[in-house]
Amino acid sequence: MRNTKAFKEAVAQTLTELARRGVTFAPATVEDTIEKNMIMVAERLGIQVRSAWRYFDTAAMAEGLARSRSSYEESSSEKGVGQAPMPPIDNPELALVLAGVPDSLAQSGGDLYAVIINVAVNAWMAGHIHGEDGCTGCDGSRGPAGHDWEARMRTITELQPNITKWFDRDVWTAAINDAGYVVTRR
Repeated sequence: MRNTKAFKEAVAQTLTELARRGVTFAPATVEDTIEKNMIMVAERLGIQVRSAWRYFDTAAMAEGLARSRSSYEESSSEKGVGQAPMPPIDNPELALVLAGVPDSLAQSGGDLYAVIINVAVNAWMAGHIHGEDGCTGCDGSRGPAGHDWEARMRTITELQPNITKWFDRDVWTAAINDAGYVVTRR
């Protein structure tokens, strides 16, 4: 089923509908859900899976997934469950991580895996630095200077006053293109 044109189109359209609703799911999760639903429809109606596609409704699938996510988040006692911890959108360190992607692509010869590893490690370290203020295990780990996160952000901004330009998608895309790469979906 997963290799059919109908399946691939259903996944792509469902992901697009989810994005319109501001909801993000891993493509594999959407694929698994669609596959299970199509098999269930075929079994209940006593038809082949390829015939069940006429009953597939992209908007309904996306709405169901979005409601499921929303219900889970509302029922959870943990604040922000289901969402990655995000720094403030104007965070200078996040801008540095974004700014490093075009250079990393150029230096690695377009090795996307190496770029993702670089971004992940930098983001992980930046997240730890951001969280050190509340980390009892990190007390004194940076020597007598401590770990003044606000001072770190000021220093980054002083060294690169226009660092927040990297939050502009067009600036970032132009830098990727200047490095000789484009991102396209097949």
